[in-house]
Amino acid sequence: MFYAILAYHVEETVQSWTPEEDAALMKDLLEINDRLTRAGKLGPAARLGKTAKAVTLRGPGDGMVIDGPFAETKEQLLGLYVLDCANHEEAIAVARDLKRVNPTAVYEIRPIALYLPGAPLA
Repeated sequence: MFYAILAYHVEETVQSWTPEEDAALMKDLLEINDRLTRAGKLGPAARLGKTAKAVTLRGPGDGMVIDGPFAETKEQLLGLYVLDCANHEEAIAVARDLKRVNPTAVYEIRPIALYLPGAPLA
C-alpha cells in the first residue's frame, strides 16, 4: 500500500540554518532516501519551496487565487515522501527514521487512496 509522509516544520527555523547545517541534515536524510530507493520503497519525494511563494486556489467555479497557505499552525508543510509500505507500521517506522535525523520536524503519515505514478515503485 502507498503512504504519504508529510514533513512539517517551523519554516523560520529551517530558513535560519546555515548552509553547512542544512547540508549536514540533507546528507543524513538522503542516506534514508537511498536505503528506501534500494529497497524499492521510495517514490517521489520533494522539498517544497518557501510558503511565501505559494498560492492557494479556493472557492466555487474557477476559484480565486490567494497568497500563501494560511495554516492555523506554527508548522508548515515543507516536504513529502511517497512510500510503498507493507502496512501502516512500516510507514511509521520510516517516519521514525526521518524523525531521528530531524528531531524538530513533525511527520504526518497518511495512506494514499489514489496513486498516479510519477516515479517507478516496486
